[in-house]
Amino acid sequence: MAAGPALPGLFCAFAAMVLLIFVSVSSPTWEKISFLNVGSGDSVTHYGVFGFTGSQTHIGYDFNPANLGFDSSTLNTEIIHNLTKVLILYPIAAGISGLAVLFGLCGAAYHRVGTVMMLLATSLALIVTLVVWVIEMVLFGIARDRFHDQNITADFGNANWLGLGALVALALGVCASTCGVFGRYRRHRDAY
Repeated sequence: MAAGPALPGLFCAFAAMVLLIFVSVSSPTWEKISFLNVGSGDSVTHYGVFGFTGSQTHIGYDFNPANLGFDSSTLNTEIIHNLTKVLILYPIAAGISGLAVLFGLCGAAYHRVGTVMMLLATSLALIVTLVVWVIEMVLFGIARDRFHDQNITADFGNANWLGLGALVALALGVCASTCGVFGRYRRHRDAY
């Protein structure tokens, strides 16, 4: 028998998973999604989870926009390089959200234990997403300011806001899953 109380949490976890997948395939894989856009005109460099425009896909990178005459000594430090490695938490959060969706399907179709597991997975995904979102906003905020200091155009990309949307969806998913855990899973039988 289907369990209606698990459905709102399932929907929120699914929405967060899709948004986190979009963030995970940002530049250089998908140039339309990026955290930071540097430059103007034809020479725009997009920065994503696994690199930037024209780079190989890898974990961790330095900020080296092409053809902009950028003095990278103020930005390419060991700390900044290591913070770009933390962006790997976005695909991890997407995977945890995917697990929450699977648990939610079990909770919606079978038993309350699936909804409890969905709550736990959604809570973990929320914590991971919160940590990586705060780190990436600080990281790309610093990078944007350093580019502006050298009169180079730099703007936040849409991946920041997709990550925020996933964070909100996960927070709503935790609330909905918590309510779903205590929802009614059986019909009361009327005595005749």
